[in-house]
Amino acid sequence: MRFELPGAPPSLDTFLAPSTVHLPVLPFVAAVFACGYLCGAICLWRQGRRWPVWRTVSFFVGCALLAAVTGLGVEDYAHALVSVFMFQQLTLMMTVPPLLVLGSPGTLLLRATPHSGIGLGVLSVAHAALRSPVARWVLSPWCTVPLYLLAFYGLYLANAADGILALPGGQMALEVGFLITGMLFTIPILSSDPLPVRLGHAARALDVFAEAALHAFFGVFLMMGSTILITSFVAPTEALGVNPLEDQRLAGGLAWSYGEAPTVLMLMYVMHRWFRDDTAKAAAADRYRDVHGDSDLDAYNAYLRGLDVDGPQR
Repeated sequence: MRFELPGAPPSLDTFLAPSTVHLPVLPFVAAVFACGYLCGAICLWRQGRRWPVWRTVSFFVGCALLAAVTGLGVEDYAHALVSVFMFQQLTLMMTVPPLLVLGSPGTLLLRATPHSGIGLGVLSVAHAALRSPVARWVLSPWCTVPLYLLAFYGLYLANAADGILALPGGQMALEVGFLITGMLFTIPILSSDPLPVRLGHAARALDVFAEAALHAFFGVFLMMGSTILITSFVAPTEALGVNPLEDQRLAGGLAWSYGEAPTVLMLMYVMHRWFRDDTAKAAAADRYRDVHGDSDLDAYNAYLRGLDVDGPQR
């Protein structure tokens, strides 16, 4: 993948200009995802089967955002400024995944894929993945939380970023890794698709709280830092007339502010689903008791009646 470092300080126009990257991998992936999703949704609609429009919109916004941060000028400046690199990382890990996951692409795949021919093979692979112990492990907090720690603390504080960025295609590998890490963390928390492991609402809220604390501490650490953590950005940043340390502090501010906003929205969504599910369970239990009665309550009432009967005899 070849690119040209920007020669002028960043502005809104340069951020929104087409990228100079000659092999836009992730924008192409976003286009493939969007086309495949649209084909599945249209297939259901033509069959007269319902598919929520809001889920379609959410998935398409996620694909558009993925294409924008990796196919416009943001991609070029992410090679020169650590603040833009941080913005890109936060977007790929925390903003794009929730939008894609809320689109329920797994459910759409299972509903829209024909049960014959190639479709039967696709469904077999999908069901095998759901039963896979590997899938169960990678979607568990034992895997997702350490990945989140590596993506921030390991990359910046353990000096892993410089070694990866020095490799051919290193930055592209990091971008793909950010997206995969964000998806693995988000799926168990927000997904309504069939999953090999299903976290309870309390566990989901705990994961979101832990992730919020990680971001807050990491952002404050960068804002207060007095040393450069990633030297690969020093020369390109100075060439743009920007102070590398101040740009790193701006990256910390983004991690603390922009990084926390999606987390708060995720927590609100989790709490809403928790309240909705508990309300639905309570209503279902009330309907069951109205039809079949409550054995525990009946036994307690019988006990009380027995006390009333025995009382006058004493």
